[in-house]
Amino acid sequence: QVQLVESGGGSVQAGGSLRLSCTASGYTYGGAFCMGWFREAPGKEREGVARIYTGDSSPFYADSVKGRFTISKDIAKNTLHLQMNSLIPEDTAMYYCAASTLCTTVHSGQSLYNYWGQGTQVTVSS
Repeated sequence: QVQLVESGGGSVQAGGSLRLSCTASGYTYGGAFCMGWFREAPGKEREGVARIYTGDSSPFYADSVKGRFTISKDIAKNTLHLQMNSLIPEDTAMYYCAASTLCTTVHSGQSLYNYWGQGTQVTVSS
């Protein structure tokens, strides 16, 4: 059973930085897969923030975070990171790490993500 555990959330003032980490365990799938970060703010739908496809290592970023967030992976440690810089109050949300063994490209929709972490809260104050 695949488990994803996020860490690194917290509270920060606008302009600050946070680094989220997601550690995967119980993963034995040998093919290409996707991993990504999604966020859900109160009253809003969950949205994809950043994703990566191991088939070609191509990253994808939502327009709202381009140039501020960077997704990276450490395959040897089964860890996914999200470096978040220049945070703004609109980034406040619960952030979820997710993985997909069903995706075919980095643009595959979140409905294909079949493993999810429990989430970590990010709060940005103005």
